[in-house]
Amino acid sequence: MPGADALYILGDLFESWVGDDGLELPFNKRVAEDLTRAARATPMFFMHGNRDFLVARRFSDETGVRLIEDPAIVDLYGRRTLLMHGDTLCTDDVQYQAFRKQVRDPRWQQAVLSRPLAERLAMARGLRGESEGAKQGKSMEIMDVSPTAVEAAFRDNDCDLLIHGHTHRPMRHVHDVDGRERERWVLTDWYERGGYLEVTPQSQRFIAIT
Repeated sequence: MPGADALYILGDLFESWVGDDGLELPFNKRVAEDLTRAARATPMFFMHGNRDFLVARRFSDETGVRLIEDPAIVDLYGRRTLLMHGDTLCTDDVQYQAFRKQVRDPRWQQAVLSRPLAERLAMARGLRGESEGAKQGKSMEIMDVSPTAVEAAFRDNDCDLLIHGHTHRPMRHVHDVDGRERERWVLTDWYERGGYLEVTPQSQRFIAIT
């Protein structure tokens, strides 16, 4: 954003990412070009999501967007802040956590990336369809973050501010953890309209993009 000190993308920027050779695909190329221009003016950071976890070094080198780990601790104007994609907080969704463990295995990723691009694209479409089908049989509570996992994240990282995405339920939450008031912001998705969380030295607020 114009005048920003930094921009953090907390995953799922792309509906799917099947390898950095996919940068040549028209939509990905257009997004990468936009990111490249933006990164020349503002430091930009990218965290893997559950749909673009195969983003790798070439993407970073060509766009200038730096890859960061999930979770990541950053200093936002003197406030120790925990950034996460958010899917690891959904511990009640045992089926999803098993799938996540599989696709984050370097051996699985290496095997997938060895396949032709067209085959990987078809595989991504199939996995996406399976994911949508699996959601139909799950309650919203199971697919949301676990309060216990959220409290543990605050406690283990000694933070009072947590920002994450994944659940597509934009809202500010206040948690009492060990007698300390903690603040959690959930980011919006970009299906109907975009938006982002603006953090300043004084406050945080959602900004909608119409």
